[in-house]
Amino acid sequence: MEPVIEVKNLVKIYGKRSTAFTALKDINLTINAGESVAIVGKSGSGKSTLMHLLALLDKPTKGTVKIDGIESTKLRARKLNQLRNRSFGFVFQQFFMNPNDSVLANVMLPLKIAGKRRKERRELAEKALKTVGLSERIKFKANDLSGGQKQRVCIARAIVNNPKILFADEPTGNLDSTTGEKVIKLLFDLNKKGVTLIIVTHDEDLAALCDRQIRISDGKITSDTKKSAPKSKGKTKSKAVTKAKTKKGDK
Repeated sequence: MEPVIEVKNLVKIYGKRSTAFTALKDINLTINAGESVAIVGKSGSGKSTLMHLLALLDKPTKGTVKIDGIESTKLRARKLNQLRNRSFGFVFQQFFMNPNDSVLANVMLPLKIAGKRRKERRELAEKALKTVGLSERIKFKANDLSGGQKQRVCIARAIVNNPKILFADEPTGNLDSTTGEKVIKLLFDLNKKGVTLIIVTHDEDLAALCDRQIRISDGKITSDTKKSAPKSKGKTKSKAVTKAKTKKGDK
């Protein structure tokens, strides 16, 4: 496998002088194409900060982040946005959807940003919605969906550009266990097809489903382990999502 992300001597400091806080301290990391990786840590450990830097949503104070060999910290804003839009998909705990737009419009948004023609946008969005099992909800407004359906729309939006890397930040945090299990299966099915999957979580059971677990504490990587035996991707256990926070069902 070839590396899709290479990080060297990564440091992130918030604030200045007496108010300065070092969120990440000298992080070195390589993630290969097709891996499923869990970034694990308690609240405030630096795991979300690391994901934001890996996903080019924030800039490091020091160090480098290479995506497919491209040094991202040297790119101008336009090129950086193009690289992010072309290479990444995002699934967050919060859905970040326009509630009054249709499901189709929400999924087409990244394609519009990418400059795709309307006909192509619609075709690709419909294909992505079919992948997540929501073809019949294409004309619904986002506000009219259940929590699980909203998360599946977010996955469709994340994969509509055929990204190499899919970032998922606590993707089941707002879902009940049954719905969360369906979402997890979707994510690992995509990984099985070759998408690199990076999940940020504090859930040990969810992390255990990944090929690799990177543990963060006080801004440092404390361990980076791989499974000794291959797992069957796409097959999940209900215990991975038993710590759900809501009771919204998936209709």
